[in-house]
Amino acid sequence: MLLSQTLLHAAVFALTVFQALASKTFIAAVYEHAVILPDDTDEPVSPDKALALMNKNMDVLEGAIKEAAQQGAHIIVTPEDGIYGWRFTRETIYPYLEDIPDPVVNWIPCTDPTRFAPAPVQERLSCMARNNSIYVVANIGDKKLCNSSDPGCPSDGRYHYNTDVVFDPEGKLVARYHKYNLFLSEDQFNYPKEPEAVTFETPFGKFGIFTCFDILFHEPAVVLVSKLQVDTVLFPTAWMNVLPFLTAVEFHSAWAMGMRVNFLAANTHYTSLSMTGSGIYAPNGARTYYYNMKTEDGHLLVAELDSHPRLSPASPPAVNWSSYASSIERFSPNDHDFRGPIFHDWFTFTELTKPAGNLTVCQKDLCCHLSYKMAGKRKDEVYVLGAFDGLHVVEGQYYLQICTLLKCNSTDPNTCGQPVETAQTKFEMFSLSGTFGTNYVFPEVLYSRVQLAPGEFEVLNDGRLISKTRPTKPVVTVTLFGRWYEKD
Repeated sequence: MLLSQTLLHAAVFALTVFQALASKTFIAAVYEHAVILPDDTDEPVSPDKALALMNKNMDVLEGAIKEAAQQGAHIIVTPEDGIYGWRFTRETIYPYLEDIPDPVVNWIPCTDPTRFAPAPVQERLSCMARNNSIYVVANIGDKKLCNSSDPGCPSDGRYHYNTDVVFDPEGKLVARYHKYNLFLSEDQFNYPKEPEAVTFETPFGKFGIFTCFDILFHEPAVVLVSKLQVDTVLFPTAWMNVLPFLTAVEFHSAWAMGMRVNFLAANTHYTSLSMTGSGIYAPNGARTYYYNMKTEDGHLLVAELDSHPRLSPASPPAVNWSSYASSIERFSPNDHDFRGPIFHDWFTFTELTKPAGNLTVCQKDLCCHLSYKMAGKRKDEVYVLGAFDGLHVVEGQYYLQICTLLKCNSTDPNTCGQPVETAQTKFEMFSLSGTFGTNYVFPEVLYSRVQLAPGEFEVLNDGRLISKTRPTKPVVTVTLFGRWYEKD
């Protein structure tokens, strides 16, 4: 009986691989998970209690994985912190950690669970992948012992790592990634000694993986795409939305477009911390996405993607982001320039005082040009053109160049840059460009009520972000978000 089951599984896996090889596309899934959180305590719980909580979360994830597989998905991404949550100190997270080996060991935990130290979470994830013939991507915690001969060894004698794991359709561990850019509140984890660039090959392209805050930095995010040429990036995240530029769905969609790769973003769902926003993104826009601040439900997304997006006819052309803006003369001087903060960064703004026109606003070396026409100029809404050229230093240091058409929170100019989700003003057209010093620019268009605009705008190869059709919904922001990594 065991032999026949093994042969059956091998046949199913071979058929899955053949089908993927026979197609230039694949089916991707992401699951936004409303995580069941541990009690907030200063004392570590027992290993059994820790595993009980993790099994509750994995029960939910297993249901999503089964449903995704039934819909034909080849891979599913689940969120950062999706198995044990957060609210941890270094001491209290320890019972939730497992020793995760390097994938070179060629290990299938589902069929050989006792080969290494006890690893019930890895065993169960492996079985989820194997039983459903699907790649499973999850975020768990890794622990590694160290000793006094290691000058970086923590006083408790172990390293803790925020870790992504990938199991293939046979249940084999094929990737392990230790998060390099930890967020402010992740004191329970250690930084790896060196940034890791983790990739793995599949029948439907080359994949890379990193976690949440990593996306804003050169290593590993840009290395994976620009140097290692991955086709698809896997992105477990616990993203707290920050309007107007760093809302999950808009920034992740923009990153996929700017980097010209597929991007599978799975967010945790916890509205008290503004955590929501997952999606399956292609270089030419979102294939599907989810943003919900009203309920506490999880949500499964499934969509088809090109296996090799750079080879797709739909792939956008390479962009010279400063070409157009550097070739034109500055539009007429403004009488309405003023300064205001957006997420602690001080922008230079100029108000759109007319229903149509051409404007320029500059800060340092960045000049932002806007041509626009409103469907009607409302007296109860104010829009500005803004520029920022400088180092962001709040929760990390990273150099930004940003051009933005932005709706203000009220008619008071002092509210420009404050979070706003709704708008009434529709535009007939817009064209935004800037004299960027970086080639890494991410184009965003966000409509009222945090809705994306797939298919309604495009980026020309001279660096202009333009409305492709008449925008169908009121505009909250049109933004070119530039990251100048060399100046961090």
